[in-house]
Amino acid sequence: MDIIGSKRYVEIAGDRTHELPPLLISETTPGPKRLEKVLSMAEEIVATDEIIPVVDDIDLDRRRYDLAVQFSEQYLGLRTHWRWGDAVLEWVRQCETTFELNASLRGLLRPDVWPHAGRTSFITLLEDKHVDLGDVDLTKALGLRLAFRHLPPLACCSDQFLVYLNQSIATTAFATWAGMTPDPLAALPPERFEVRVVRM
Repeated sequence: MDIIGSKRYVEIAGDRTHELPPLLISETTPGPKRLEKVLSMAEEIVATDEIIPVVDDIDLDRRRYDLAVQFSEQYLGLRTHWRWGDAVLEWVRQCETTFELNASLRGLLRPDVWPHAGRTSFITLLEDKHVDLGDVDLTKALGLRLAFRHLPPLACCSDQFLVYLNQSIATTAFATWAGMTPDPLAALPPERFEVRVVRM
């Protein structure tokens, strides 16, 4: 076992670099009609939830529209994070299968081996490899995917969820998931693995 800073790394026999399955990211940008529909649904949330108090000397329609635009942006960000989380979770499953099929890697995921790698070790590996995530927070992305099997439609999201709650729900879901692997947990040495991100 190697220890670098506060991280422990599992030892892997030999000096070969192992290729992991590619991380497939779907980067579809919503078209104008889809964006218009999202904005329309956000306007419904603003109108039905009566978020803006009625004050005589303000342009109520303009404030409602601005808030709907903000909700649309929040939802599209949530959508991007959820899709990343879905892709990374599927990638982790594929990596586990790869480890099971490779004799030199098979024992690394077993909790009776000390120290062992766990599912979160693959997340740490992505961070150690400095995978380009753009504006995506990996913890939030995984947390949202763990909380929601399917991307929740905008109509199911409250204004409170869009503005305040989605970050805390995602963080809690990820922390709970990460804490399910018993200690002592060690990271995978980044120099021993090749990780490719394929944007589709």
